[in-house]
Amino acid sequence: MSLDRIQLLRNVGQFDSVNEGAQLPLSRLALIYAENGRGKTTLASILRSASTGDAQLVTERHRLGAQHPPHLVLSPQVGPPLVFQNGAWSATLPSIAVFDDHFVALNVCAGVEIGPSHRQNLHELILGAQGVALNATLQAHVGRIEEHNRTLRALSDAIPAQARGATAVDAFCALAANADINDAIQDAERNLAAAQSADAVRQAAPFSAFNLPAFDIQAISPLLAFTLPDLEAAAAAGVQAHLARLGREGATWVGDGMQSVADASAGLDHEICPFCAQDLAGSPLLRHYQAYFSEAYDGLKRDVTQQIQALDDIHGGLAALTFERSVRDAEQRRTFWGAFLQAPEITFDTAELTRTWAAARHALAEVLAAKQAAPLESIVLPEAALAAIAAYEVAKVEITACSNSLLDCNAQIALVKERAATANVAALMSDLTRLRSTQARHSAAVAPHCEAYLTEKAAKSQTEGLREQARDELNDYRRNVFPAYQGVINQYLGRFNAGFRLDQVDSVNTRGGSACTYTVLINNAAVPQTADAGPAFRNTLSAGDRNALALAFFFASLEQDQQLAHKIVVIDDPMTSLDEHRSLTTVQELRRLLPRVAQVIVLSHSKPFLCNLWEGASAADRSAIRLVRAAAGSTFAPWDVRQDCITEHDRRHELVTGYLQAADPAIERQVAAALRPILEAFARVAYPATFPPGGLLGPFIGICEQRVNTPAQILGQADIAELRALLDYANLFHHDSNPAWATQVINDQALVNFAQRTLAFARR
Repeated sequence: MSLDRIQLLRNVGQFDSVNEGAQLPLSRLALIYAENGRGKTTLASILRSASTGDAQLVTERHRLGAQHPPHLVLSPQVGPPLVFQNGAWSATLPSIAVFDDHFVALNVCAGVEIGPSHRQNLHELILGAQGVALNATLQAHVGRIEEHNRTLRALSDAIPAQARGATAVDAFCALAANADINDAIQDAERNLAAAQSADAVRQAAPFSAFNLPAFDIQAISPLLAFTLPDLEAAAAAGVQAHLARLGREGATWVGDGMQSVADASAGLDHEICPFCAQDLAGSPLLRHYQAYFSEAYDGLKRDVTQQIQALDDIHGGLAALTFERSVRDAEQRRTFWGAFLQAPEITFDTAELTRTWAAARHALAEVLAAKQAAPLESIVLPEAALAAIAAYEVAKVEITACSNSLLDCNAQIALVKERAATANVAALMSDLTRLRSTQARHSAAVAPHCEAYLTEKAAKSQTEGLREQARDELNDYRRNVFPAYQGVINQYLGRFNAGFRLDQVDSVNTRGGSACTYTVLINNAAVPQTADAGPAFRNTLSAGDRNALALAFFFASLEQDQQLAHKIVVIDDPMTSLDEHRSLTTVQELRRLLPRVAQVIVLSHSKPFLCNLWEGASAADRSAIRLVRAAAGSTFAPWDVRQDCITEHDRRHELVTGYLQAADPAIERQVAAALRPILEAFARVAYPATFPPGGLLGPFIGICEQRVNTPAQILGQADIAELRALLDYANLFHHDSNPAWATQVINDQALVNFAQRTLAFARR
C-alpha cells in the first residue's frame, strides 16, 4: 500500500488550511521540494505519526495562533483515508519508514554523544519487525513481572504483621497446614515450660495411687447369717427370753457371769453362782447357759467384734482423712504437671464421696451392731445398706479409674524429666514460634490473604518462565541478525566512501532494556562510543560521517525488513552535511531501492539532488510537488522538475535551436551571445586536459595550431580555421572582447549561418 494524496493539512506547522495537495498525486517516486522553513520537517513528522500512531508528533507542531487543534487527512491508494482529529488518528499505516533528523537523533546521536536511548533505539532498528515483536514480547513479560511485583508487595502488606511476626512473607505463606496444630502448640508450650523449669521438674514427684478400700461383704454376709445349730431350740428360746427380760446388756452380763462360775467354784466339788454362792446343781437354766455361751458362741461374738473393729479401722474417720490427703496431693501434682503434659482432671466431688462412703460404713456398722447384740440371730443386709454399698462401689470404680489415669502419666513425666534435663530452650522457642505462625497462617482472617499472595506468586513464576522463553527466542534471533547487520551496514559505509567501519555490533541487556553496542574502526583502530578522554565517537566522526552512518543504519534496516516490498520509505533532506560523492551515492541507493518498495517519498531543499532522482526514474513512476509561500504560511503547488533539471548549457542550445526554427527578433541578441559559451562548453568537455576550467578559446586555438601534424595534434587545420571564424563572430557579442557588444548590429542571415555552424561544430 502507498499514499495517494495529502488531502488536508490544517492548523499544523506552516500549514493553515491547505487542501491543494488533494489535486497533486503522489507516485511511486514522489519528490517534494521546499526551501528551508517551508514545512518539510512537519510533513516528515506527520508521516512518522501516521506510522506509529504517536499523536504528540503532530500536537507538538500545533500551528501558533491557531484556535483549533490540528486536523489532517491522508489518502492511501487503498482503503479509507487516515484522519487525525481530536488528538488521534482514525487508523495508522505501520508500513511507513521515515529517515529524518528525528531518526538520526534517536538512533545515532542527538548531538555528538551516544546515549543509552540511542543504543536501545538502534537495537530495535537492527532487530526489524520480527525482532522488535520478539523484543516487545520479552519486554511485555518483563513489564508484567513488574506488575506482579507491585501486586505482591500490596498483597504482602495486606497480611497482618502481627500474624507473621518476624517470619518472611514467602516462608510464612509456605507454612503447611497442620490438622493437629492446637495440640502441637500445646505440646510445644509444655516442652518449653518444662525446659524453662528444669530444676523444679527434676525435683517434682510423680503421681501416687489413692484408691478407696473395699467393704468385705463376702466375709460379713456369712457372719451375719451364722447360728449355733447344737443349741436346743427350746433352751435357746428360754435363754433368749430370759436375756430379753434382762435388757439389752443382759446377754453380755450373763455371758461374763458364766466365765466367772469356774473361778467362784474353785476348791469346791460343785459349781456355785458367782453372785450368790448357791449350788447350781439344781438350776434349770445352767445347762442352757452353758450351751448358749459355749466356745463356738464366743468365737462368733469375737468374729462380729473383729468385723466391727475392722470396719472402723478401714473405713473410719482416719481412713477418710488419709484418702482426702492423698487426693489433695494428687491435685497439687496435677496442677504442677499439667503445665508440661496432658494430665487427666480430678472431677469427682470429694465431699459427696465422703458422704457416700460414710453412709455405706454406717449401714454396715448398724447391721454388725445388731449381730453383736444377737449373735445367734441370722441377719441379712437390708436393701438400704446394699444400696449404700453399691453407691460406694460406683464411686470406688471412678476413683480407681482416676487414680490409674494419673498413674499412667508417670511414663510421660519420666520423659518430661529426661527432655527437660537436656532441652535447648532457644530451639524449643523457635519451634513454638513456627507452630504459632502456622496457626496464624491458616486462620480464617489470614488464610485468604496468603492464598491470594501464593496465587499471584505462582502467576509471577509462570510469567518468569514465559520471559525466559521469550529471551531465549530473542537471543537466538539476535545471534543471527546482528552479524548480518554489521556486514550490510559496512557495505553501505563503503558505498558512501566513509573512512570508518563498524565492528563488534552486538546486543546487551541493560536495566533499561535491550541495547545495541558497537565500536568504530578507523585505520583498523577501535574507537569506543564513549570515553572520558582520548578518541571517541564525539571527536572522531564529523557531522557528514554521522549522517552517513545514520543513512547506512537506515538502509541496512530496510535490507533486513521482510516486508520491504510493502514499505513506504520517506526521506527528509538526506543531504545534510553530505559531500558531493555521498550525495551521488544516496541518489544511487534510492534508485536501487525504488523498485523494491511500494513507494519512496523524498523531501529536500536541494534541487540538483531531486533532479538527479527525477532523471533516473521512468515518467510513469514519478511525481513532484513543491512547497511555496502562501499568505498565511505554506501551501502545495505543482513542480516542473524538467525546467530545474535543464543546465545553462542546455538552455543555450535550446535557445539557438529555437531561433533557427523560427526567427524571433526579440531574442536574436541572446542567441548571438550564446554562441561563444556553447563553443567553450564543447572544448571543456571534449578536451579537458588542454582546455581547463576558466580557459579561453584564443589561447586554446594557439595550442591547437602548435600541435598540428604532431602526435599530440588536437584539431586539424580546417577545424582550427572554422573555430577561429566562429570565435571571431561570437566575440562581437561578448563584453570582454567588444566594448560595444550590446549595440553591435545583428544581421539575421549572418546570425543564422554562424548559429548553424556553431551547433554543427559542437556536435563533432
